[in-house]
Amino acid sequence: MKIKYKYGLLLVDITLAYNGKSIVIENMVVDTGAAKTLISQDAVENIGLHVDLNDRIVTYFGIGGKEHAFRKQVDQIQIGDFTIEEVEVDFNDFGYEDINGLLGLDLLMKAGFNIDLLNLQMVRNG
Repeated sequence: MKIKYKYGLLLVDITLAYNGKSIVIENMVVDTGAAKTLISQDAVENIGLHVDLNDRIVTYFGIGGKEHAFRKQVDQIQIGDFTIEEVEVDFNDFGYEDINGLLGLDLLMKAGFNIDLLNLQMVRNG
């Protein structure tokens, strides 16, 4: 899958399905320094994905300090030719206008992506 290089970041688009609805989420940062995938709650509100009482609240610690997110199971995430069903993902008020989240190691490693920086591509093993 092709990687976009913008703002000095590596960006890809993913497709997320939740409760029978799906949405393409553009400009997810390929972030090998993030343990978990984190998606802007603004990017998914159009398909009815919101925090509710059954969601687990998690805390992130990083350079910017402490952040909170809610963890929710989604029906499916597709990244290029890789699809994963019934996966838990974190959502928060990401706070950037043109970046909609971080594609973390949890999904990058499950997919088995090799990141080819010379050709700006992510290719799966196997």
